[in-house]
Amino acid sequence: MGWNGTVNQTSLLGTSPRPVVALFTRDLRVHDNPVLTAAAESGAGHTVPLFVLDDSILPRISGPRRRFLQESLADLDAGLRRLGGRLVLRTGDVVAEVCRVAVETGATEVHLARDVTGYAQARQRRLASALQAQGAVLHLHDQIHTIQPPGELRPADRDYYSVFTPYWRRWAEAPLRAAAVTPRLTVPDIAGLPLPDPGPVRAGVLRGGETVGRQRARQWLEHTVERYEEIHDDLAADATSKLSPYLHFGCLSATGLAARAGRDHPGPGPLAFLRQLCWRDFHHQVLAARPDAVHTDLRPRGEWAEDPEALASWAEGRTGIPIVDAGMRQLAAEGWMHNRARLITAGFLGKTLGIDWRLGAAHFALHLLDADVANNVLNWQWVAGTGMDTRPNRVLNPLRQAARYDPTGEYVRRYVPELADLTDPAHIHQPWRLGPVSLRQRGYTAPIVEVSGGRVGGRTVASAEALF
Repeated sequence: MGWNGTVNQTSLLGTSPRPVVALFTRDLRVHDNPVLTAAAESGAGHTVPLFVLDDSILPRISGPRRRFLQESLADLDAGLRRLGGRLVLRTGDVVAEVCRVAVETGATEVHLARDVTGYAQARQRRLASALQAQGAVLHLHDQIHTIQPPGELRPADRDYYSVFTPYWRRWAEAPLRAAAVTPRLTVPDIAGLPLPDPGPVRAGVLRGGETVGRQRARQWLEHTVERYEEIHDDLAADATSKLSPYLHFGCLSATGLAARAGRDHPGPGPLAFLRQLCWRDFHHQVLAARPDAVHTDLRPRGEWAEDPEALASWAEGRTGIPIVDAGMRQLAAEGWMHNRARLITAGFLGKTLGIDWRLGAAHFALHLLDADVANNVLNWQWVAGTGMDTRPNRVLNPLRQAARYDPTGEYVRRYVPELADLTDPAHIHQPWRLGPVSLRQRGYTAPIVEVSGGRVGGRTVASAEALF
């Protein structure tokens, strides 16, 4: 039977069926991957697992993120080989390379996970048209990147939910799809590039791949998720799952995670974790309906400040506000940042400095391992007050955030070595209290702005009155 329940006529005739292309993008796994399963079923196992290094995207990603991708591709190839197959790697324009592979193998079907960004949607349309011109067809699959397909859950009066809570209620009641069967494979004789060598592993940086992701998910679900509600905001504890890069690259199935977290009968910890998975789906359904959200304010606001010096200080972790600098330095060192630190650093840029959220989102997109367009852009819009936050004027006071979520200063000491010897939380979070001489001796900068309101670069900044 074919992937859609139809009889494969070539099998009945006793000849080898035409191979079917399974085009990997952000679904770099062999377990619970409906794209791979559907392609294998349609081709009776004769499958071309293909990944194209998109030359319009690759130059724009950081070294750590490129390494994570390379490790994930190597692990995907190993997983495919255990199934009897291998990964065919090409580079260049995705549409041109897929069409070329289809011609080389005689494939008339390509299977692909549907994606929601404007770039991905345009690429899907181009690929469908190009394949049709050469007598082939593109099959798009939902529920690969997300648990519920974008656009599947809708309010009565519009195409997408703009408020999270009602979406969460619908999402929590919607059924999960069944796990896809992992198929056996046969790959035709076709040339591919050698897999790139990711090089030595850097200490403190997450390693890519389905194998590592599944191990981390298993340990998280067995040992930590029950405490997630109470520990997820503790900056020093560093006790979040760190599964987001594996979800972004599709090394893990979000549906599988939801099922294993006990979605139907979760305790408080798993329930809080499931809400985070739901936030991913929420952002994807917004971006599917509003791909312009990548560059357009969903909620218009006034002018943004232009201050390249302040922007550079923020990006380099030298604002003089230790909790902000710690977060930005963690990002630079690890390609990852604690979620609470993301809120603090983004709020400082957009609300305290008044700098355009798009500049911050671009910096995160360059450096984060998990720089998912939907989550990155729409979280930035939320913090900047231009997105889906029902309280767009709220401001996160970094000093109060530091006192609440890093009360002993351990997180700051970990990433800001100039302050590592300070033990008094009042000093480590506000080192300017020690005086300018002490700051100079430590090599740490004075604050570029007063958090309670002040001036930077000759302009008045927004008041950071403590709502949190």
